[in-house]
Amino acid sequence: MIKLGGFALSNYYNKVKLALLEKDIPFEEVLYWADRSPALLERSPLGKIPFIETEQGTLCESQVIVDYLEQQFPQVPLLPADPFAAAKVRELIVFLELHLELVARELYFEAFFGGSVSDSIKARTHKLLTRNVKAFTRMAKFGPYLAGAEFTMADCAALAHFPLIAMASKKVLGEDVLADLPVREYLAMLAERPHVQRVNADRKAAQARAAENKPKLD
Repeated sequence: MIKLGGFALSNYYNKVKLALLEKDIPFEEVLYWADRSPALLERSPLGKIPFIETEQGTLCESQVIVDYLEQQFPQVPLLPADPFAAAKVRELIVFLELHLELVARELYFEAFFGGSVSDSIKARTHKLLTRNVKAFTRMAKFGPYLAGAEFTMADCAALAHFPLIAMASKKVLGEDVLADLPVREYLAMLAERPHVQRVNADRKAAQARAAENKPKLD
């Protein structure tokens, strides 16, 4: 059985978890914090999560994992059969993660962890996100799924990343950079899927546990 290593607060962990669930692949969740412990580094050389353990060995990097799952377990596909259509799905994922989520991550320290971000970083991030979201608008279909009529691995990524991008930009920049996209309606539609409900419930439970264990400042 595949083991999924990481924790339910990670958007990239939840991307892989949703793919496993939607593809009906049996798996076991194993808790690992991104603490660069020897046990983690043995499985993920940069100490990143998620990773999976298989009979053949371990794999890290979420998109590598999802692509492996797609090839190894083709019974429930998350990519179209047509090569170009499949490439367009992957294009959406790369654009979303490289040009939206990775850029928005500059804001996470202030948005979610009680830190602060310099005005110069805020200005640069706002400029990049404004430009990149405009480009993404020309790519995403929302018809009703991100790539068109069928649920794909692009939706696994979007479910994981859209909420963080929206929350971080609103909290730190005072503007939800995704506001002009039908993200709210899209996420509400995804939330009707049983596997999405499980991922969201597990994430909320992990958030509640983290809040309970958060050190109190005198």
